Amino acid sequence: MFKKVLVAEDLDSISIAVVQVLEDLQVPVIDHVKYCDEALLKIKKALLEKEPYDLLISDLSFKSDHRKAILSSGDELIEAVNKVQPTIKKIVFSIEDKSYRIKSLFNDLGISAYVSKGRNSIAELKNAIVSTYNNEEKIVSSDLSFSFNDKALIEIESYDISILKLLSQGYILESISKEFKDLSITPNGTSSIEKRINKLKIYFKANNNVHLIAIAKDFGLV
Repeated sequence: MFKKVLVAEDLDSISIAVVQVLEDLQVPVIDHVKYCDEALLKIKKALLEKEPYDLLISDLSFKSDHRKAILSSGDELIEAVNKVQPTIKKIVFSIEDKSYRIKSLFNDLGISAYVSKGRNSIAELKNAIVSTYNNEEKIVSSDLSFSFNDKALIEIESYDISILKLLSQGYILESISKEFKDLSITPNGTSSIEKRINKLKIYFKANNNVHLIAIAKDFGLV
């Protein structure tokens, strides 16, 4: 079983339950933090002391308070952790249920398991920790209607997500083009972006941009 685990969770009631699961599994060293920045610092410190964590369990959402935060979400935390300790195992424990976001956690951030907070979440989390330790891949809560082979998600790229997000914020074609140029995102010509939007409308069988945005929100893309 894992020897040293860090739990990043800002709600005491949930962190207590997570720690209890780890204690039941006889994990010898369990640390808990409420802030993403603090979690990253602990991971860096453990590496310097040559006593690294071998598992990170993190929520995705963290409420802001008086403390100024550099990392404000579990996504940002995991991305930062990957840069300093890419081999650490990562489990996300969250209420998020959007297929695209969950899939991106596995594909883009390399998490080992995703557990949805709910009625059976503690038992699910315990199973996920054991399965992750045994190097079983892509563990997802059984209560989620999620498939890695969902055809509606396979061909969607980060470029498409950027377009959809800007459309959902009310950007028109020319504004999207300017934003992409400022961010050095290519292709950034209005013609290329318009073709991509039309392709997305065909792909999702959307009647217009408003319909497209509504479908994208249903999939959790924006």
